[in-house]
Amino acid sequence: MIVNEHNSMPYMKSLTNCLNRMINEGYTEDFGIAEQGLESLQKHLYYSPNEIEIINFYRFEGESDPDDNAILYVIETSDGTKGTLIDAYGTYNDARVTRFMQDVETIQKKVKN
Repeated sequence: MIVNEHNSMPYMKSLTNCLNRMINEGYTEDFGIAEQGLESLQKHLYYSPNEIEIINFYRFEGESDPDDNAILYVIETSDGTKGTLIDAYGTYNDARVTRFMQDVETIQKKVKN
């Protein structure tokens, strides 16, 4: 189940459906966090927090297990690369992702009608 204002949008009710929707919208790159910053896993490029924008983000809770919490970040980089980063939130979040995101200046939460 998603935890935000998009509860009425069926494609936003599961992480998989939301991720597929973002890919269909052109956010095809997979990102991860490395020592050097945000890593484009396909292009093997690295970005600092000032080189990216969080275009949107979605939080999900596991229906049967509260430990299955995830957040999907929708990201665009300064060179136009568009993709996503998935992290746990709560107890199992990746501290590297948390630290990196604290330094990102542009984090948007878009509301779709």
